[in-house]
Amino acid sequence: MNCIITGASRGLGKAMAERFAAAGYDLYLTSRDGAKLAAAAAELSARYSASTVHSYPADMGEKSQVEAFAHWIAESGASADVLINNAGQFIPGSVHDEPEGALETLMAVNLYSAYHLTRRLLPAMIARRSGHIFNICSVASIKAYPNGGAYSITKHALAGFSANLREEMKPYGIKVTTVYPGAAYTDSWAASGIDPQRFMTAADVAEMVFSASRLSPQATVEEILMRPQLGDL
Repeated sequence: MNCIITGASRGLGKAMAERFAAAGYDLYLTSRDGAKLAAAAAELSARYSASTVHSYPADMGEKSQVEAFAHWIAESGASADVLINNAGQFIPGSVHDEPEGALETLMAVNLYSAYHLTRRLLPAMIARRSGHIFNICSVASIKAYPNGGAYSITKHALAGFSANLREEMKPYGIKVTTVYPGAAYTDSWAASGIDPQRFMTAADVAEMVFSASRLSPQATVEEILMRPQLGDL
């Protein structure tokens, strides 16, 4: 079994890679930072000998690099048994004052990357009539909050893509799950000064995604909504 994960060098992506590697899946990983990706792949290979870890650095905000990653997967002969569209970026700000170009940048990373990669991998999945796609959205996909701006807009868009794709793929036996994680303690929160106990762990999210992937063909988890026990931050 194979698991493809974007944005896999750290945070939620790396945690999900660990969980699937622990179950013996072969991994096909990408992220923009080649050095961090290589380090993560080496660590996973050392810890999980039953899993073969492949890595390909790519900027998922660039369509040509998304297509190159998809071509690399196809050339390897790997089936997309599990595809996790996790690549994402956050630029703080409000619609009226965020940096010029923020929306375009975040649309490319947070939406178009998932759209283009999924489109390239779907024909083989449809032919096999199997596979499970996870789109990692955010609580920002369903709830507006201050300083969310373009990030929240693009995460709303990713949730819309996910919902539409789910309906389209039902006749082909392909599952689509939308994941709405709240605040999980990752590098991006480390400098916040907030007590780590106030957050979920990245492993919490990874465990839910893995569990949802293991259901019978007759059942699917359409949405996963997770928040810290004390609520959003």
